Order: sequence, then C-alpha cells, then structure tokens
Amino acid sequence: MIATEIANYTKEERKNYILKLINLHTRVSFDALAVQLFVSEDTIRRDINELESDSLVIKVKGGAMTKSYHHSSSSETYANEHKQIIARKTISLVKDGMILLIGGGTTIREFIKMIPDELNLTIFTVNVLSAVELLDKPNIKTIMIGGYISPYSQMTISGDVYAQLAHIKADLLILGTNALDIDGGFSDSDWETVQVKKAMLQASTKSAILTISEKLNTVQKMKIANLSEVDYVVTEVDITHEKLQTYLKAVPSLTFI
Repeated sequence: MIATEIANYTKEERKNYILKLINLHTRVSFDALAVQLFVSEDTIRRDINELESDSLVIKVKGGAMTKSYHHSSSSETYANEHKQIIARKTISLVKDGMILLIGGGTTIREFIKMIPDELNLTIFTVNVLSAVELLDKPNIKTIMIGGYISPYSQMTISGDVYAQLAHIKADLLILGTNALDIDGGFSDSDWETVQVKKAMLQASTKSAILTISEKLNTVQKMKIANLSEVDYVVTEVDITHEKLQTYLKAVPSLTFI
C-alpha cells in the first residue's frame, strides 16, 4: 500500500489499520503509528481510546496491545489456527530430558498447551504467563527467571535477569517475534525487551523463532539478531512456499520448519 493511500484513510479505515497492526505485532506504539499513518499522536491516541472503548485493544504505556496477549483475556487469538500449526511443528524439536528456555506470547502459549504430558523437561522462562501455563504440565520443572516485569512485553527485564541467564546454557531457546526480515533479522520495538532476548540467545545452544508467515518481511525499530544467528524458524507454511524461497537463498544456514 502506497503512502498517499494511507494518508487519505478515513477514520474507520485508520482504526482498522491500527487494529490489524496490533493483532499482527502484538503491540504498537503511538509514535510509530503516527509516522505510518501521517497523523498526529493525539489523533492516534483518540483512535486507540475508541478501540479500547469497543473492547478491541488494551492500552499500555506508550501504545496498545492485542487483547489476546493480555493476562485477563478470553479473546480469540489472532491467526490462531496458524499458531497451532506452528506449535505442533515446534514440538518436533523437543526431546525428553531437554532444558528449554522460552519467551512468551500467543504462539508460545499454543506450544505449551501441546507439550505431551509424558515429556520430562526443565523449562526456564522470563514470562509470567508462560510460567503459569506450564503449571498444568505434570512432568515439567518450571523455573521462573525473576526480576522487574515489563508492562510492554510481560517479561522480566531487570539486571537480575541478565545475571541468571549468564549461568544457563539451555538446549533450545524458543521465542516468538514481532517482526522478521532477511536484512532486519528478527526485531522488536522495546529496548529492554530486545536486550533480554539477546541475552536469551547467548544462554542457549540452539534457537527457534516462531512466527506466522504474515510477519515475514516486516521490521521493527530494534534488531535482536541476524537470521544467521538463529537455527530454526517455524512458520505455518510449508518449506516450498514462495514466501520462504528468498530466505532459503539468503540465509542457507537457517532451517525452516
């Protein structure tokens, strides 16, 4: 979509665009939306207020997040069928006795639900909601990495987190992402969240990034890592899908599942 078309959006079209971005990327900031939509931040705030009044989004500091990610949500998850496919594929990477390090988000939530009860695992997590979800798994030892909880990402992000991660070497890191691109790597828009995810990569032998294909070829403000630093990308589409072919050529070391 070209810039002039976005600039000429009606109010309802603009709100639908905002809602689409929030559902796709989990959360967005007022300033980023203002730049993309060629309107003032005050206009964006009014749009977000109306979307929240209609119970479509949840306001957070500096922006808004999708309702399905929030701890109080009973909303249907965006692209839930695709995320369930990703979750099933991710299970194939997990073996009995492994030590996992996981993040949070709606795709990770689906992954946790599908972990077979008979698997014996140790799972470290920096995400409160992931830790709670793991409590239903009888043979999983869940270790919550403690610290200050970010209202943006619902991850622990304080100095204690880095100290604890420095003493871990997980077999596999499983992370969701808000954006993924050949040149932009996988990225986010919150500085503290990005730093913790970088530390999580360092604390793991292998890494898997979970993403719906709709997030491919999108970039957010801050790069977490290049795709060459990642071992697996798990999407809902088959490896023969045309959307993946440029990635396979550009990053031959990357395995798509």
